[in-house]
Amino acid sequence: MARPVHGSARTLLSALLTPALVALVALLVAPARGRGGRDHGDWDTAGLLPPLPPREDAARVARFVTHVCDWGALATISTQEAVRGWAFADVLSLSDGPPGAGSGVPYFYLSPMQQLVGNLQENPSATLTMSLAQTNFCRKHGFDPQSPLCAHIILSGTVTKVNETEADVAKQSLFIRHPEMKDWPSSHNWFFAKLNITNIWLLDYFGGPKIVTPEEYYNATFQEVKQHLADLTTQ
Repeated sequence: MARPVHGSARTLLSALLTPALVALVALLVAPARGRGGRDHGDWDTAGLLPPLPPREDAARVARFVTHVCDWGALATISTQEAVRGWAFADVLSLSDGPPGAGSGVPYFYLSPMQQLVGNLQENPSATLTMSLAQTNFCRKHGFDPQSPLCAHIILSGTVTKVNETEADVAKQSLFIRHPEMKDWPSSHNWFFAKLNITNIWLLDYFGGPKIVTPEEYYNATFQEVKQHLADLTTQ
């Protein structure tokens, strides 16, 4: 039978446990390094997510979703024998540019060690899905991730390695929003890639997806994002 802890023994036990408990709590609540941690990065801190563009402007909403999302699910055609020819999806970190300066082009940092890279080498066709469910927008409004009110987009096209000139743009776009990428092991032979968009579907309201052409998508502006960030810097 265990003896009760009294007096100085209790004080000593408390002194030993307190630092450990503090460290454990800090570990549980601290966000991960980079933008992919709890609340998914800087957009959510103190409500910094810019306002959603008018829903009737589908191209701007699509650009907005791409810009504020830090990751998405990329579906490829599997080359693994057990599921050859089947859809194969994986989560990838991504960026279309520094906050407030998005290009609309989803950039990736890939390694030949990833199964989906093997898939893309055989068939570069892919589909990328991104959702505002990864931000505080849908939680704040009480929207379920599957609800069309929780805006999400589906982009189809081909994934290709970027050329040397565009690699600098891709590197800046990704590393500013995913800083830990700089420390990923070089032995994995990382390279920069992008999705060449050919088809765009936006779901942001009831009634089915809205079709956005690549031309409409790339010509769209989202001044709300730039203005919102400018206002924050002057506060």
